[in-house]
Amino acid sequence: MLIFVAIIILALYVLLTVIPVMLWISALAAGVKIGIMTLIGMRLRRVAPVRIVNPLIKATKAGLDVGTNQLEGHYLAGGNVDRVVNALIAAQRADIPLPFERAAAIDLAGRNVLEAVQMSVNPKVIETPVVSAVAADGIEVKVRARITVRANIDRLVGGAGEETIIARVGEGIVTTVGSAVNHKAVLENPDNISNTVLSRGLDAGTAFEILSIDIADVDVGKNIGAILQTDQAEADKKIAQAKAEERRAMAVAREQEMTAYVEEMRAKVVEAEAEVPKAMADALRAGKLGVMDYMNMQNILADTDMRESLASAGRPRGSDNDETIGKR
Repeated sequence: MLIFVAIIILALYVLLTVIPVMLWISALAAGVKIGIMTLIGMRLRRVAPVRIVNPLIKATKAGLDVGTNQLEGHYLAGGNVDRVVNALIAAQRADIPLPFERAAAIDLAGRNVLEAVQMSVNPKVIETPVVSAVAADGIEVKVRARITVRANIDRLVGGAGEETIIARVGEGIVTTVGSAVNHKAVLENPDNISNTVLSRGLDAGTAFEILSIDIADVDVGKNIGAILQTDQAEADKKIAQAKAEERRAMAVAREQEMTAYVEEMRAKVVEAEAEVPKAMADALRAGKLGVMDYMNMQNILADTDMRESLASAGRPRGSDNDETIGKR
């Protein structure tokens, strides 16, 4: 008898584990028509019945027309069934048209469909980082803006995210400030930035709709124009110094070349003077120059040296003539 009772208890446990009877009873109590064989089929298809039945009960109580096959198909595709049903209920309460197929597509695309519906009802404020721009007078202006956006459910699939909105608004701020005559115009009318940027339709192709762009803070930064001019002047100075150094190096090189050329000419003169005794010897040997002629020439040279010595003895030292005679 005890063994029989144990077998019955074990059979009931296995039956209740395989067949979610309690879940089926809960569905019947909530007015959801679902067969016991359907629940068994979910077990066989490796679908957790509780992940389907509980959202189905919520959808039925909310008055949504959602079938079991739709929920089970979305679950098998890797979607979050409970979040999709919650988004559908929130959209119905907010009178936002959102069919199940679009909600499932948004969820499978990796976006939080419930958060998107909530953002459609309650817009979100995105704060941009500090955007640095330079006005026409060269003064840097630092701008920080707040963007109020609302989710566009129709463009959630394939639409750009918050990063694109921030980048486009930053680009618009830089362009608007850059077109200003001076930084004072930006400080006096910061609303011109928001109006100009807002009129450009920056939410095109994104998953959001921009409601407003508010300038939160405007600060004056560095004098970029003066810094650039200083850097340019410093660069010009370095270029001029480099050119002057180049010219000096060329002059030094030219001086060295001329010194070498002078030495070369002196060597040629010495070489030419060395040929004179040879020529005189050849003339004596050939009989074109006599011994007396050679002696007379030597006497003339000695007489000339004596005259120069006597002339230099009467002049003070350090004169130009002495230097000239010394060089000779």
